[in-house]
Amino acid sequence: MSDEKAWVDPGMDSDRTSVELSSRRTGMSFQRTRMSADRTLMSIMRTALSLIGFGFTIFQVFQKLHDAQVLKSSMAPRRFGEALVIIGIAMLISGIVYHCYFMIGLRAERKTLKAQGLIHAESQFPPSLTLAVALLLLLIGFLAIFSMLFDVGPF
Repeated sequence: MSDEKAWVDPGMDSDRTSVELSSRRTGMSFQRTRMSADRTLMSIMRTALSLIGFGFTIFQVFQKLHDAQVLKSSMAPRRFGEALVIIGIAMLISGIVYHCYFMIGLRAERKTLKAQGLIHAESQFPPSLTLAVALLLLLIGFLAIFSMLFDVGPF
């Protein structure tokens, strides 16, 4: 055991032990809060993905029916599909922005508590893999709406 780290030692007085255990619990609660923020972003991603997927599918089905001359006009369903994709993109953007602001605030609070000596903050706050996937999904959403509106692109 290193002298720089405060460890719970059976020889410690009860007040110091209590402070040390409280500090550890607080540090772990920051990790749980971070994981909770990731789960919230994942639920936003699931909903946005559903909206984007359903919107794109509705758009494509009615586009193909119109191209096959089964329908005279498919504008209303196509606009509905576009609207679903746009709502999915908007929801994803707001979720990403909220997640970033929340994580910035959480990191600032953690830094303040470390500076005050109330927590050790020895573990790192890694970048969120969930955020990276959300950004990729956002890119796919933009490609989908671009393809729908301008009839170009990979879709």
